[in-house]
Amino acid sequence: EVQLVESGGGLVQNGGSLRLSCVASGFTFDDVAIGWFRLAPGKEREAVGCISISTNSTYYADAVKGRFTISSDNGKNTVYLQMNSLKPEDTAVYDCAAGRNIIEGCARVAYAKWGQGTQVTVSS
Repeated sequence: EVQLVESGGGLVQNGGSLRLSCVASGFTFDDVAIGWFRLAPGKEREAVGCISISTNSTYYADAVKGRFTISSDNGKNTVYLQMNSLKPEDTAVYDCAAGRNIIEGCARVAYAKWGQGTQVTVSS
């Protein structure tokens, strides 16, 4: 069974940091890209960034570039989203998703498998 489980969300003050984890199971980890997305109240879901597991190449949305870092631990089938300098506008439910990797890069992947999400709240 394909499964993605996120953890690490919580409440943090403006300027603080959190690290989210996404543990994958049920598929060959090396063949996929893992994307991070977020959904805030009243807004559409937006892509935060992604990583191609086989090449370790990453992509970041402009809103988080320089503050967020995505990394993977292939031995643990886990992808991390390190979030620094958090702002109140980063408050959202964060989801990870998996899709078959393509040569065009992880930003062009069709993400088909999703986790349950984890809440991140940044207080002002």
